Amino acid sequence: MKGNGSDNQEAKPLRYGYTTGSCATATAKAALTALILQETQLESTIRLPIGQDVTFMMVRCEYSDEHAEAEVIKDGGDDPDATHGARIYATVTWRQEPGIELDGGIGVGRVTKPGLPVPVGEAAINPVPRKMIRDAVAEVLNQYEIHRGVKVVISVPDGEEIAKKTLNGRLGIIGGISILGTRGIVVPFSTAAYKASVAQAIRVAVKCGCKQAVLSTGGRSEKYGMDMYPELQEEAFIEMGDFVGFALTQCKRQGIEKVTLVGMMGKFSKVAQGVMMVHSKSTPVDFGFLARVAEESGATAEQIATVREANTAALVGDLMLEWGYAGFFERLSFYCCQSGMNEVQGGMEVETVIISMKGQLLGKASLPPGGA
Repeated sequence: MKGNGSDNQEAKPLRYGYTTGSCATATAKAALTALILQETQLESTIRLPIGQDVTFMMVRCEYSDEHAEAEVIKDGGDDPDATHGARIYATVTWRQEPGIELDGGIGVGRVTKPGLPVPVGEAAINPVPRKMIRDAVAEVLNQYEIHRGVKVVISVPDGEEIAKKTLNGRLGIIGGISILGTRGIVVPFSTAAYKASVAQAIRVAVKCGCKQAVLSTGGRSEKYGMDMYPELQEEAFIEMGDFVGFALTQCKRQGIEKVTLVGMMGKFSKVAQGVMMVHSKSTPVDFGFLARVAEESGATAEQIATVREANTAALVGDLMLEWGYAGFFERLSFYCCQSGMNEVQGGMEVETVIISMKGQLLGKASLPPGGA
């Protein structure tokens, strides 16, 4: 593909990739052009939503009088994207009725639950890619002064397998991946993309009738939450990652009545201090704060000094367990609840559950909607 970011040898910036929506648009344009001209199209230039023109190289283009297909290999750039390297192709056929019909084929999921930007029953092709594809197809029809209806079907041969690495199943997208993208490019390690997925997961939970959301920092803590609340439906369990404040705010905004935070010492020792973005590089663990909590839990002066000199929050947790201060974890959980309540300014119940690396319960606490 042309038009990608520079490969500066000195700085070596992370390389942008392109969304599934951009790939689908490029293939639809190439396939329709091949159908009209009855010529193989090896390149397809489209305008991205951010205003940039990008040329995609086709790896396959076939056509007949009534049907054409064009295919690309998705380039996710330097983002660890589940769809990087996926084959995406468009099949374009003439139709009797006027207008542009758009659908998903093999490997593109179907929406089965409310709360997504696509209605139940339709192919999981999000609004921006839908508009991109329709605009590109209309542009080609106008360019060649064609007044016929066309049907465009987007397919991803390995989509069903790729979807197993995503949250699609829990969101109610069955049978494949989603065709996504709001900007047309994939920004490496994009926090915006992760936040969008968290917000969407919360929206689906609400639409499916969930009143409680269990927010976890990762897979192990999510599993603990599922074991803790077996009666809750699967949509209630959401991996918030490092975005504690964002996830809490979204839950409050979307009407969740109770939030359970499940995580481990490292990240939750930050939440207890009021840090709501808990990436390892965001804010260092405050061992002075943990020493104060140890003191409140009855630790000796010598033990408090040891906590103050510790090098990881996990080590502090191990020490407090070894010394028999179970109350330390309850206090820390309570402070997490207070921080969460401050973040959303009340209005929902906040519960915190701190577990060990081995999935053992260390401590828990909760605050009612009105706070302490």
